[in-house]
Amino acid sequence: MLKVENIDVFYGDLQVLWDVSFEVKEGETVALVGANGAGKSTIIKTISGLNRPANGSIRFLDLHLDKIPSHKIIEHGIAHVPEGRRLFPEMTVRENLIMGSLCPRAKAKRDETMEWVFGLFPRLREREKQLTGTLSGGEQQMVAVGRGLMALPKLIMFDEPSLGLAPILVAEIFKIIQRIRQEGVTVLIVEQNTKQTLEICDRGYVLENGRILLSGTGQELLNNDHIKQAYLGI
Repeated sequence: MLKVENIDVFYGDLQVLWDVSFEVKEGETVALVGANGAGKSTIIKTISGLNRPANGSIRFLDLHLDKIPSHKIIEHGIAHVPEGRRLFPEMTVRENLIMGSLCPRAKAKRDETMEWVFGLFPRLREREKQLTGTLSGGEQQMVAVGRGLMALPKLIMFDEPSLGLAPILVAEIFKIIQRIRQEGVTVLIVEQNTKQTLEICDRGYVLENGRILLSGTGQELLNNDHIKQAYLGI
């Protein structure tokens, strides 16, 4: 479904990704894990068109994403749930969700999709008229995920979905990500929470200093000695 090949990415004169290649197959949950500053979020932003690779290519189905404007990428079926949520705090929960369904394909099924999102997150139905800025951190993360789903994505990308959440809420968000995959949406997740992420993913890639260091199934990476020492404290 998604194939990233040999991309180099710069911020100005500073190179942050070197020769990065990986793929996501339809129906998978794939993780990009690594320490803060490894380049994980840069990869997600590059797929979304917020950054442009200096070299290499990004293909989604039959499209070359590196040649498509960022605001058009979502219309082709990729949604990005950003780090830090990036919601509209003075808009209601419902209004924030509607913001995710502005492309024609999603707008046509808005009411149906809204019901699906409320089914995943019953608390959002209870709070749909509440200003998003007054919600708890966990509830705001639910809104951010729901907004991404309102675009009816074929592939949804999560950037640090557990950031700043209490452990019990982290577990809930990971359960929701598993359920989203079970309902037919392919998932690419970027996370520092290495253990829980690898436990729910089919395959993973380990990023260090802007380069892919290791890859394998989630279980293979959990059993890897380097992963145990560097990320799991074992």
